[in-house]
Amino acid sequence: MTTATPSARTIPRTSEERAREVNEAELRATLSAFRELSDEDWQRPTTCTGWTVRDMLAHIVGQYEELPRPWVSVRRIRQAGRTHPHLGRLDGHNESQIEDRRAVPGRELIGALAHYAPQGLRALRRVPAPVRRKMRLSLLYPEARALPDDSMDYLNRVLIARDTWMHRVELSDATGAELLLDGHDREIVDQVVLDLALAWTGPAVEIDLHGPAGGNCLLLGIGTPAARLRADAITFARHVSGRPPRGPLELDGDADAQAALMAARVVF
Repeated sequence: MTTATPSARTIPRTSEERAREVNEAELRATLSAFRELSDEDWQRPTTCTGWTVRDMLAHIVGQYEELPRPWVSVRRIRQAGRTHPHLGRLDGHNESQIEDRRAVPGRELIGALAHYAPQGLRALRRVPAPVRRKMRLSLLYPEARALPDDSMDYLNRVLIARDTWMHRVELSDATGAELLLDGHDREIVDQVVLDLALAWTGPAVEIDLHGPAGGNCLLLGIGTPAARLRADAITFARHVSGRPPRGPLELDGDADAQAALMAARVVF
């Protein structure tokens, strides 16, 4: 008897309690990864265009610093409007985060992350849930309208861990260091798949993700799958984020359905 592939839409959204565990686990993993860097690693290029490993950490520090200090975000947005008028508001703001710490050595940035990130996570949790659901990221960044949910609640439950996690993946790619994975990584990947499923308008397809952060075979769309993708979960996440995959994406089935899978993107 053939069992129907479950829909990816049945993945539950990360609960507030689970989000706290995931956010804290990702922060520990990220701090640990940066602490292992050699002196030569800080200037290695990353897949973030124009950013070195040091620049990427300066950006991550800025993200957490701004959570309890939204006025810092506003200042950086205004600064970017003057210094990077050719960039969108979010990209320009990100460059301002890096410029604010241009002279800070990488190892000092690790201390800054250890200082600001717990403050930022506490600040998110302290905002009452009804208020988090009403507060919109798009008020500061119009680009946030591309998110499946541009609320502060989504930032807390999904996005802050996802952004930090993908930068840790990029750190591994830049330095060749082993990417250490556990159960919280699987939760992050599940939320990527859920967001893809909620936005999917193509033909029904099956995605089979394996590896320590995978283990799921799920359906995007409705009906009999016209194509199938099999990949390591981290390779898949790189792909849908728009980063170059560092492993095979095995595809078979209808050509149009395969093309839809190759074009699929999720905001990180």
